[in-house]
Amino acid sequence: MRDTSSADARASAQREASTVRRVRRVLAIKPFRRLWGVTYLCSVADWLALLALTGLVTKFTDNYMAQNFAFAGVVLTNLLPGLLFAPLGGLLADRIDRRKVMIVADLVRFGLLLSIALVGSPVWLFIANFLVGSAAMMWIPSKDAAVPNLLRRPDQVETANQLGMFMTYGLAVVTGAGLYSVLTGIQTTFNLPPDVFGTFGIANAVVIINSLLYLASALIVATRIPELSLRNVHPVPAGGAAPKPAPAAGDADGADAEERKPGLLAMFRDGLRFVRTTPLVRGLLIGMMGAFAAGGAVIGAAKPYSSSLGGGDSAFGLLFVAVFVGAAVGLAGVPKLARRLPHDRLFGIGIVLAGLALSVVALSPHLAVSLVAVAVVGACAGAAFLTGVTIIGSQIDDSIRGRINAIYQSLMKIIIFGATATVPLLIGLVRPRVVIVWGNALTIDGTRPVLLGGGLLAALVGVIAYRQMDSRRTEPILADLRNVIRRRPRRVNGLLIALEGTTATDTATQATRLADWLSGGPRKVVLAADPALDDARLASLISGASLSGARAQALAAAAVRADIVERDVQPALDSGAIVVMERFVDSPLAHLSTVAGLDTTELEGLADWATGRLRPDITVLLDADPGVPAEPGTSSAEHHWRVQQLLTEMAAANPDRYVVVEAEGPEDEVAARVRTAVQTALAGHRVSGFTPTLAVEPT
Repeated sequence: MRDTSSADARASAQREASTVRRVRRVLAIKPFRRLWGVTYLCSVADWLALLALTGLVTKFTDNYMAQNFAFAGVVLTNLLPGLLFAPLGGLLADRIDRRKVMIVADLVRFGLLLSIALVGSPVWLFIANFLVGSAAMMWIPSKDAAVPNLLRRPDQVETANQLGMFMTYGLAVVTGAGLYSVLTGIQTTFNLPPDVFGTFGIANAVVIINSLLYLASALIVATRIPELSLRNVHPVPAGGAAPKPAPAAGDADGADAEERKPGLLAMFRDGLRFVRTTPLVRGLLIGMMGAFAAGGAVIGAAKPYSSSLGGGDSAFGLLFVAVFVGAAVGLAGVPKLARRLPHDRLFGIGIVLAGLALSVVALSPHLAVSLVAVAVVGACAGAAFLTGVTIIGSQIDDSIRGRINAIYQSLMKIIIFGATATVPLLIGLVRPRVVIVWGNALTIDGTRPVLLGGGLLAALVGVIAYRQMDSRRTEPILADLRNVIRRRPRRVNGLLIALEGTTATDTATQATRLADWLSGGPRKVVLAADPALDDARLASLISGASLSGARAQALAAAAVRADIVERDVQPALDSGAIVVMERFVDSPLAHLSTVAGLDTTELEGLADWATGRLRPDITVLLDADPGVPAEPGTSSAEHHWRVQQLLTEMAAANPDRYVVVEAEGPEDEVAARVRTAVQTALAGHRVSGFTPTLAVEPT
């Protein structure tokens, strides 16, 4: 029991260290770190503007009714541009230098906010606020579309989005609200005269400070982040989930396509066609429509719902805190869940669970139940939102990413705006009734059916999105869900097949043939570790560092393997692909042990560390006659025989994972034996967590 507890503690510490390491690696990228700082400035300015303009507009009038509508007016004039201009922002992000778009948008926001303080007119305040929101709709798609191009690897998009959301909806909110409190409290704290800051007091000064934050953002983007102009740094691989959009009508291929860019209208039509013909994107937008509708229902019904629970303002505050705590947990937990569920499945499941939890909120008889259910809604919604943004950043081609981001943002604003405005009207149609549940008085009003309807709608739309996006329809979802709740999960996202043998030529040939055969099935197939590239990199590493010792060369070989696993193998497995790799660990380990006489146990420990204890689901051992002459570069036939003996011992020690295939004879015959062996291993359920439907029929 003690050993189990210590092992669990070590595993927990490793997971935490892994999260910290991922964050550090992303923040170590200087262009992204600077953009993260710019995001902080602009997010603080956005939240501060909401508070500052609300405070300023109340100074323009003494009318009580007008003051009550001040906050709603500021929010609506800021949301309205998202309904109208978000698609234009996406078109600009895909056509024009994104860095220039961001600079111009920041300067426009700076000038407009400054003009609000100088003009001092309530009418101009609302007009300028509308224009500020319009500029934001130009800035956001360009920023979001540029983020993946600043990163070193596509798998860092998720961590980058986490950091961006933490900054926008976490640290920036606290900073903006705190800064507003400090600035507005100066006058009362120091007992300053009412007119010391002019006619409109400190509210004017806050708006001016707010405008300067946008100016600082423009200067940083213009002078410190030239990388924002980069395009297509990480192209979406062929056969990926979201293919590159076809050129617009009238465009030519090659150089002509580069010289003749389509017009804005053609780009708009191309974006709509891409959404219509790409199941991944179509499901993503359908799912978010349901999620945003449910979110709008929660926003519109939150205050009267808290009253129906008999808690009043305190209950409203607790519900508000619960949903944001849940959202933070969901955002933090997505990377861990994504190791057990592919993003397309995680997205749909998150929306379905959020809808079901919202239905529990609607039926809840007590505040305690409501708090837990609301926290679950927040967690599932936060996980789905981050997953959706990650899919856009990592699986959508750079040439159309800005438009998809813009559509995503536009839908969010349109649906939340519409739901928030409609829900109070729907609530008013139901007459409140008081019922006794478990001895407690419960008010049944319009909030209950509205929240229940929103929850059922979100669950239904989540199912539709899941069916649109799911790339693993041949595998039951229950296997993935069981894997999520296991303490020690199995890897079910992908399948790793390794081919081992004494000669690199044989293993390379058979790995290529097996990958070609498996490509005829329903799953994406990746052939990892090109042997020519791998050998060249290893030779360069050893010769460049003048490594002559056996242990030093073993460490160098482990470093190359670690890089291959981190860069190629693990991301492919996480996406649900079948990875075929030749000479994964066992063959290099056997060669090193034979040539240098190194301890096999030590080498196995080094291999475990380098690969993160990743082991193949199936290892095909090509059993060649030890009397065959060794490949060029090896010492003798005796060396060949000793390596083969070590590999045979490994296969005998782990028969559940190994299949031994006779490697004598023509290549076609050996390839047929390999296919039969792999098919048999899958059909016999010898691979944990996989079903035989992954394979294709042998030819």
